[in-house]
Amino acid sequence: MAEIRKVEPVKLICAVCFSPEIKLRDIEQNLEKIFGKIENRSEVFDFSFTDYYAEEMGKNLKKVFFSFTNTIMPGELANLKIKSNEIEKEFLIEGKRKVNIDPGYLSGSKLVVASAKNFAHRIYIGKGIYGDLQLQYRHERFWPHEWTFPDYKSEIVISFLEKVRKDYLLKDRYDKKNKL
Repeated sequence: MAEIRKVEPVKLICAVCFSPEIKLRDIEQNLEKIFGKIENRSEVFDFSFTDYYAEEMGKNLKKVFFSFTNTIMPGELANLKIKSNEIEKEFLIEGKRKVNIDPGYLSGSKLVVASAKNFAHRIYIGKGIYGDLQLQYRHERFWPHEWTFPDYKSEIVISFLEKVRKDYLLKDRYDKKNKL
């Protein structure tokens, strides 16, 4: 019988795609109310990888990734996706979404993102939400899968997540050392 092990806290991240008519600072303030203080942010980049959101959100979309000071337990991800959907509703214009928020978590070995959509590679985690393994860390970097979103494969995103991972692991080691 396998021994059940203690679940370790993971680093909360959010990917935010938004219409240029929405002020990023307004989104950040809403995220901090729910997820806590923003620790790191990627550069804002053009979301030109797909036109998936264009009909609803418009054109010239931007995207940014955030990490937060607080860690979470992996089992909290479904609740955080539900809360992020509530933030999205605050930015509706004429019934159309102008902000898309995908919370997820980063551990030493992977990046998991929450989704309300089911596909073969997604695992149900409760409350109508699925966990989607987007990246796997091996051979000293994050590597995508065949289903990984195109922007998550970009150097901007990979570099940002690798920095967040490094900081997370250093802090985790520091915290464990100081608990002894």
